[in-house]
Amino acid sequence: MLGARWLAAVVLLGTLLGTALVAAPLQGQKTLERRGTYATGFFDEGAAESAAFDPVTKRVFVTNAATGTVDIVDASDVNDPVLFGTIPLTGLGDEPTGLAFHGGVLAVTLVAEEPTDPGHVAFFDAAGDSLGLVQVGSLPDNAKFTSDGRFLVVANEAEPNDDYTLDPVGSVSIVSTSALPGGMVSQQDVRTAGFEAWDGREAALRQLGVRIFGPGASASQDLEPENVGLSPDGRTAYVTLQENNALAVVDVRRARVRRIVPLGYKPHFVADSGIDASNKDEAINIARWPVLGMYQPDGVAAYRSFGRTYLVVANEGDARDYDGFSEEARVKDLSLRGYLASLPGLQEDEQLGRLKVTTAAPFGKTEEGYGALFSYGARSFSILSSSGRRVFDSGDAFERIVAEREPDFFNTTDDENEFDGRSDDKGPEPEGLVLGVLEGRTFAFITLERQGGIMIYDVSRPWAPVFQDFVNNRDFTGEPEAGTAGDLGPEGLIFVSPSNSPNGEPLLIVANEISGTTTIYAVTDDPGGS
Repeated sequence: MLGARWLAAVVLLGTLLGTALVAAPLQGQKTLERRGTYATGFFDEGAAESAAFDPVTKRVFVTNAATGTVDIVDASDVNDPVLFGTIPLTGLGDEPTGLAFHGGVLAVTLVAEEPTDPGHVAFFDAAGDSLGLVQVGSLPDNAKFTSDGRFLVVANEAEPNDDYTLDPVGSVSIVSTSALPGGMVSQQDVRTAGFEAWDGREAALRQLGVRIFGPGASASQDLEPENVGLSPDGRTAYVTLQENNALAVVDVRRARVRRIVPLGYKPHFVADSGIDASNKDEAINIARWPVLGMYQPDGVAAYRSFGRTYLVVANEGDARDYDGFSEEARVKDLSLRGYLASLPGLQEDEQLGRLKVTTAAPFGKTEEGYGALFSYGARSFSILSSSGRRVFDSGDAFERIVAEREPDFFNTTDDENEFDGRSDDKGPEPEGLVLGVLEGRTFAFITLERQGGIMIYDVSRPWAPVFQDFVNNRDFTGEPEAGTAGDLGPEGLIFVSPSNSPNGEPLLIVANEISGTTTIYAVTDDPGGS
């Protein structure tokens, strides 16, 4: 018991010392103005999940899982983007999951028909002609080109099958693209940064705070790369291990995982870090609760500030929930002990009863019950040092901003207009992010997958970001399934600098997975800002 209490105290102290909080939305200087939208007409079929942009042809490439293609959208007129053509992916993989573009080369990650089998990356030129196909790890989910275009870094998530009888190893593939453009990539250009070096060291990883908990899984099987952020010089990849609540630091040129960094837990019981924990209380109730949030970031991006590298992460959260194994439970279904058991009504639906938490608790769990509760995600974004130390977290600002701007549809879901529908399950769910530089300042654009919309922060000073605006191109008077509700499920983001823009404006291009729409925004000055 003493060891668990000591560990909890250290975790919380480290979190508190490394957290700067924004208590309320502030008027800012930058906002978004919608210019145009391309709509596929598909609802909830993954028709617009990831996007890439070619500054030469002024075309946007968008994954379309509904048709098994990459849609090529002509964005030369940003007010009226139209379909230019498609790149068929038949025979290359089951469905596209991610896109990256650099120097006239488009890379498309493709999941195998059997997702536990190795996936592939297909390369094309800007016209859609093939430049080669290579095999990578299981379930490639995200890819980024280094800034010089010499390498493509691919996160292979390698999820288990639904019965949890087959769990492939997670990995990061490094594809040398030196033959492009003008040549073809081949299998000999692919190297793998794996996690086998940590096999047999699972207990040590858990002691550090890395979640290794799949039934019978080794470290290499349990670690699941989600998203890639690259240092500005392209030498280091920072890969989120979402389910594991950790970050992998990868040497790109050597194709080697250097470190695995645990990301800790967020104390939702301190000021300005509360959550709305119930979808059954018929109210907006952002409060402090005796819960620790596992950060579990999805999107990640790196940038330089004051001579140092920092990481921005979107703390979405994710649970393992399979037929063969599930860690999900609601608080009302658990046996509580100690301090938690002494709190009256804590397990009622109106308090914490509905909140989803993990049964794979890293500490506080005994035969008598749970002495600590761990929820999924932190409902925030964080800024980390290059070593993984948290220097900022947005606290409960996202939920408070949504409560102020969209109170009638607070914590709604992405396919239905429902008040308070996601409060028990990760809230607004920040997922994707991209960084952009304007006027010498760095801005973070962060999508809220369930609520919809984009949060904008000036992150030029990593320890003190400044909220700019929240923009949501969602129409709550419309019907999602009828295609009249605007953008739903924003995921993939591209920032386009003025020098690369079709109309000279800085742009943000957003792919919306549920609505199957791709929307182009101009990043403009906020006339109401300070």
